[in-house]
Amino acid sequence: MQYKLGNYIHGNIVEASGAKRDIYSPLDGSILAQGADSSKEDVRKAAQDAAQAQSSWANLTTKARVEVHYNYRGLLKKHRDELAEICHKENGKAMPEALAGVDKAIELTDFACSMPQLISGSVQEVSKGIECKYRRVPIGVVASITPFNFPIMVPHWTVPNALAVGNAVLLKPSEHTPISAIRSAELWKQAGLPDGLLHVVLGSKDVVEEICDNPSIAGLSFVGSTPIAKLVYTRASANLKRARCFGGAKNYLIVAEDAHPKVADDIISAFCGMAGQRCMAASVLLSLGEITGIVDAVLSQAKTLVPGITLPPLISKQAVEKISQYLDKAQERGAKILLDGRTTPIQGPGSGYYIGASIIDWRGREDEMPLEEVFGPTLELIHADSMERAAELQNRSPYGNASSIFTQSGKVAAEATKRLQAGMIGVNIGIPVPREPFSFGGIKHSRFGEGGITGWSNVEFFTDTIKITTKWNPEDRKDWMS
Repeated sequence: MQYKLGNYIHGNIVEASGAKRDIYSPLDGSILAQGADSSKEDVRKAAQDAAQAQSSWANLTTKARVEVHYNYRGLLKKHRDELAEICHKENGKAMPEALAGVDKAIELTDFACSMPQLISGSVQEVSKGIECKYRRVPIGVVASITPFNFPIMVPHWTVPNALAVGNAVLLKPSEHTPISAIRSAELWKQAGLPDGLLHVVLGSKDVVEEICDNPSIAGLSFVGSTPIAKLVYTRASANLKRARCFGGAKNYLIVAEDAHPKVADDIISAFCGMAGQRCMAASVLLSLGEITGIVDAVLSQAKTLVPGITLPPLISKQAVEKISQYLDKAQERGAKILLDGRTTPIQGPGSGYYIGASIIDWRGREDEMPLEEVFGPTLELIHADSMERAAELQNRSPYGNASSIFTQSGKVAAEATKRLQAGMIGVNIGIPVPREPFSFGGIKHSRFGEGGITGWSNVEFFTDTIKITTKWNPEDRKDWMS
């Protein structure tokens, strides 16, 4: 089946005017859709249309706006299987993972439905007859630039909240996975969202540059690799635009000697779930003491994973080649390859983008390990004799997205959470994703700009706070505000 592909502009799918593009399924290499990238002029027209629609949307009460969100939430539940199937085909996720992404989108929409309570403001009589209050107002037209690895979930980090507080949105999905975004936009319209408030613009570099430069766009969020996040943040900020850009990761799991033996299951899930293509994936296992039994269990389970059956594909042929090159680099630096995914038999279609799980042992050569993000089903083993050394090894990474400690000692856990430089830290949990209203987001080179991208930080990003001071006692001239 081929899907209809085009920009979603003012409630309709229209053909973009840029270069032609085919969308391939990583499952078998087949063409899912054919279309074109947007030109910069396409983006300008979308931004102008959004600006015209946004003013009347902002004048509605928050309660009136989120009535659309309640309807949309119901449509997400109704079309849950359909959306997951699209995600499965264009991203390659296993169906349980795709369904989980839709479920998370529903949860994120739930949070936006609470916006009338979240931004109700406050009022206080600060002096006799003088009242101060504040209210939140939208910033205007905003853009959300999203990655391929969560084509349903990540757009819902931003779009529901941005709309609920009164903004209009330009959504620029990954060029690998645009179909989910277009289908979501169609459901927003079906839910009652007025035309012009949500546009989907397809494309890559030219589209992002226009979003950064366009004066009609007040702010943008970006999720992707660190090199591109830096470029986007720098360009958008140079144009005095509000920007919050999230980059890559190299997340560590620190396993102490007293960790529960079942931690091996968590490690497998953390480094092989979604074939390692998530910014929360664990890519380094750091042993704090002797954990031979746990490492053996991880190796044993990893050997049973079958690409095409129990291990999904990567997003592209280039992604497979990148992992292969990384394994070559590790061997050149003296690491031992305990499990080589390049030699794992594949049971998926031969034209799909598959590679097996890999485990690299750096023990004794910890300082030789490259610090780059791998973004695939690859786990690197290093060792530390103390928590101080473990923190030193983790903290040398330029990234600061997530890190976890597995231990049954409260003292060890407390020391780890104090020493580790990561925006999201887990204790006995491999994927320490915070839930709303707590915000998702790393530190260091995993994030450029202030705040998180979900929860309360997201609300603050998409609004301005207006402070109002009122005096009703003209006869009193003694107050300092007179």
